[in-house]
Amino acid sequence: MKVLMVLTSHDTLGNTGRPTGFWLEELAAPYYAFSDINAEIVLASPQGGQPPLDPKSNEPDFQTDLTRRFEKDETAKALLANTVRLDSVSQADFDAVFYPGGHGPLWDLAEDKNSVQLIESFIAANKPVAVVCHAPGVLRHVQNADGTPLVKGKKVTGFANSEEEAVGLTNVVPFLVEDELKSLGGVYSKGPDWASYVLTDGLLITGQNPASSGPVADVLIKALQNKSA
Repeated sequence: MKVLMVLTSHDTLGNTGRPTGFWLEELAAPYYAFSDINAEIVLASPQGGQPPLDPKSNEPDFQTDLTRRFEKDETAKALLANTVRLDSVSQADFDAVFYPGGHGPLWDLAEDKNSVQLIESFIAANKPVAVVCHAPGVLRHVQNADGTPLVKGKKVTGFANSEEEAVGLTNVVPFLVEDELKSLGGVYSKGPDWASYVLTDGLLITGQNPASSGPVADVLIKALQNKSA
């Protein structure tokens, strides 16, 4: 099993002057779900190299056993420091793709043509695509073969408006994930704020928030195992 994980290269939270990037739990939890079953993992980002970490995600309140494990894992940290450039990867080399969130993807990956084409190629090849928290925002320009939005008519979730309001960034982000998914025709639903909530519709697996990242990875693994059975 070979999984591509795509991280943001964007490090600035709008015009606030504050840093952003990827959310650590959303990388660490799926990373260990995959690595603990000996899956091969490749990390990629638009610019390659070290992706920016949202420093808030490494504050004590947001640390988990898996984020602490990642921080002590020299192999994992070396992989993170040397992500490959997104424009250098091919769907043909992987069984699935996973996008961790954090606010960063709303600025770069959501508008990245390489990312859009990559996701479309995974879907066309009948391979699962998993996105969590803010990462469902990367689907905004992704289309089906007939030109309709990928999420149209599909059951999807992602970072809720109420969660964005709770972190005080409703007027900072370039768009709200919940609103965007709905405007594209997605059948959006959510669970309680900050609780794990995962939906699967065909090849698309979506998770609502950081707590959903491990469970999304587990669903992705089961989908791959069922496919190869």
